[in-house]
Amino acid sequence: MRELNLKSTVRPKKYRSYRVEMGKTAPNRLKRKFKVSKPNKKWVTDVTEFKVNEQKIYLSPIIDLYNQEVIAYSVAKNARLTLVTDMLKKGISRLKNKQNPLLHSDQGWQYRNPIYQKQLADNGIKQGMSRKGNCLDNAVAENFFGLLKSEMYHGQHFKDADELIEKIEEYIEYYNTKRIKVKLKGLTPVAYRNQALRAT
Repeated sequence: MRELNLKSTVRPKKYRSYRVEMGKTAPNRLKRKFKVSKPNKKWVTDVTEFKVNEQKIYLSPIIDLYNQEVIAYSVAKNARLTLVTDMLKKGISRLKNKQNPLLHSDQGWQYRNPIYQKQLADNGIKQGMSRKGNCLDNAVAENFFGLLKSEMYHGQHFKDADELIEKIEEYIEYYNTKRIKVKLKGLTPVAYRNQALRAT
């Protein structure tokens, strides 16, 4: 590969958010039960990191396990608490009366922060966390990040952080509305959700 000047697109080391051991953890309520019969029953979230010209970019999405749609997200040039609290606010705005989803994450510092946990409790959202160091407990979020990075990030050149942020936002729109999934009967996440809503 070196002689032919080839580069592999293997996934680099994952962003880890276990920088401080403080705050309350939550039980693993999801228990890898990723299938669900209705929207807004089970959500998953995580944070991933990108880099362009030594500038780091962070993406925090909420994915609905019903159709694997990214229903809310925040993208920023820092990993402050507002990355996840802003994302959560957007997700909450999608809920209708009496919808109280489970929101699963890893044990990152953001998810153990009292402000974030109060935001969940105040809106009737149940919190669940992966067992520490067990990425398979949050496999859907990990898979989404893998798709995103392999399809629009690895091997690509971006002139600056703003261009990368724009491309991330464009990809999420494409993922939700144009990228079909075999598991969704050949439909996109949004089309699958709309079809189910019409049937009710």
